[in-house]
Amino acid sequence: MFLLLLTVAIILIFYHVSTQYSRRGRILNKLPGPSTFPLIGNLPLFMCSSTKLWKVLRGLTKKYYPISRIWILHYSVVYLSHPDDAEILLSSMKHIEKSRLYDFLHPWLKTGLLTSTGKKWQHRRKMLTPAFHFNVLQQFLDIFVEQGNNLVKNLKSQGDETIQNVVPLFTKYTLNTICETAMGTVLHEADIQNSYRTALTKLVEIMLYRAFRPWLHNKWIFKLLSNGKEYEKYLSVLHNFSRKIIKERKEYHEETENQYLKSISTNNQLISSVVVDDDGIKGQKKRMAMLDHLIAAQKFGKQIDDEGIREEVDTFIFEGHDTTAMAMCFAVLMLAEHKDVQDRVRKEVDYLLDGKNGKITSAEVQNMNYLEQCIKETLRLYPSVPFIARKVNEDLQLKHCFIPAGTIVDLHIFDLHRDPNFWPNPEKYDPDRFLPEKMHNRHPFSYVPFSGGPRNCIGQRFAMLELKALLAHLIYNFIFEPIDNSQDIIFTADLVLRTESPIRVKFISRIK
Repeated sequence: MFLLLLTVAIILIFYHVSTQYSRRGRILNKLPGPSTFPLIGNLPLFMCSSTKLWKVLRGLTKKYYPISRIWILHYSVVYLSHPDDAEILLSSMKHIEKSRLYDFLHPWLKTGLLTSTGKKWQHRRKMLTPAFHFNVLQQFLDIFVEQGNNLVKNLKSQGDETIQNVVPLFTKYTLNTICETAMGTVLHEADIQNSYRTALTKLVEIMLYRAFRPWLHNKWIFKLLSNGKEYEKYLSVLHNFSRKIIKERKEYHEETENQYLKSISTNNQLISSVVVDDDGIKGQKKRMAMLDHLIAAQKFGKQIDDEGIREEVDTFIFEGHDTTAMAMCFAVLMLAEHKDVQDRVRKEVDYLLDGKNGKITSAEVQNMNYLEQCIKETLRLYPSVPFIARKVNEDLQLKHCFIPAGTIVDLHIFDLHRDPNFWPNPEKYDPDRFLPEKMHNRHPFSYVPFSGGPRNCIGQRFAMLELKALLAHLIYNFIFEPIDNSQDIIFTADLVLRTESPIRVKFISRIK
């Protein structure tokens, strides 16, 4: 027994010394950060609820601005929130690998565009970029308009005044939109939508719980536990959802003898602006979608297999609806709380739409300049993705510190966007911050709601077009009044900006 204890003690001492007194440890321990415990580092700080975790992360960023360091066992993490450091990190092609946190997404998203790195990421990015070309996005405007009209009808059907929890409401329509535009499939069954949303929420909760509990990292141990079994159940729901979409779209092309797939170039050139005839096949729309591009790449160029198609479909459904829904929620809440801004943006929308009987076309969307400012200011205060995490595999010299290879770097976008050194009175909602003359001399990396550099969000123009179209419909048809105040919102740590409680807004139908 004595020898066993001695052996264990020697192993633990060796583990501690090799971690804390290695080159990496010596360099990082010179950086500001909370005191660490032997062996476990700062792990106790993160053994808490997701709401407490959000406060812990923000507290560390504020206390040790602009750089802080933590340890979780032998993993070292550096938190950044300064634009100069953000620019160096995000502009580099060397440091595009996502952190270990994203490894826990692999059972679900595998190595799609969000989680892949190196040559695979470059190949997929090149393959998918044409699907988000401006000419292609213009074809989707009719779908954005249709979903906007459906949203308005839903709200009006509940009376002249209705109070709504906007999170599930907007999520429904952004999920419809991403499936119809990027996947070419219309969701008809509400139960399937609800199952997907529930499974997504629960799966991410379990993933984050697991990430900060090292004894759950081993996949075989995790699978044996109740959380692991729940995770597998929700994972099955998400994968069945994407498999169904892919299967239906492939069947559509088989029935049409792949004639529309041939309109897509197989050498990663621009997707042709083709409008597909509706042959009466239920659930299929006329436009060529991102999924069609992937199917064409498989059929004609063998550039991607079935697993590759599914991982990209899973990635884009998740990223393409959840982030946009939360942006809409906060945009409407901000307008509800700031009546002067709401009146001003409504005046712009009315001016553009009154002569068109409320119908939105590309010309109107392009001229909604103040609405775009409102959206940008919303994304400054409430970025849909509040942090970005990368693994640094080579030494990295930032402005404020030197980061050795093997370190995880987290960029806290939420606090970057509220830095008073770059944003005067940062807590104030002020869309005029995004007037052209005010943006001219601003640090380009002080505002990165869609990330920045080579790994920026491929769908940012898609998201902005969708947001403008959906919000314009709401602004034209309703007056917003706040029920829940933004100052009282409690956030939770998540992959997407999430709140603990509902965000409720009153919608009052306008008399025209």
